[in-house]
Amino acid sequence: MQQAALDDLATQLNSVSIHLVRRARTADRALGVPPGQLSALSVLVFGGDRTIAELAETEQVTSPTMTRIVDGLERAGLAERRPHPTDARAVSVRASRSGRRLMERGRRRRVEVLLELLVGLGDEDLAAVQRAVTALSQALAKT
Repeated sequence: MQQAALDDLATQLNSVSIHLVRRARTADRALGVPPGQLSALSVLVFGGDRTIAELAETEQVTSPTMTRIVDGLERAGLAERRPHPTDARAVSVRASRSGRRLMERGRRRRVEVLLELLVGLGDEDLAAVQRAVTALSQALAKT
């Protein structure tokens, strides 16, 4: 594929990705948790316990910002701080049971939103989407 065609494809993928995320976010609003907290909670639920610094790096925010986000999650009963198992200077943040249930509910709602889009596609288009998802997943795994 020529560079111009690749640039066009990347531009289209960027636009579609943004629209998919916006569509999925409509389901997130119903959860009643601010987006920053929801994103950090997602990391904890689906990626495991993290320190504040690790969460901040993953979410691409500063440690003070992440501390405020975790404070909000704790106040809401969605996460808890615990002593770090190997570093006495650090704390480990983990999702609470309530936080896990909330994220599972949110995931189901986002999947339902995406399912609404997929059911409108024909078999050929669904196969193309499957191939694209597989290829992109493999490419992401390499980075």
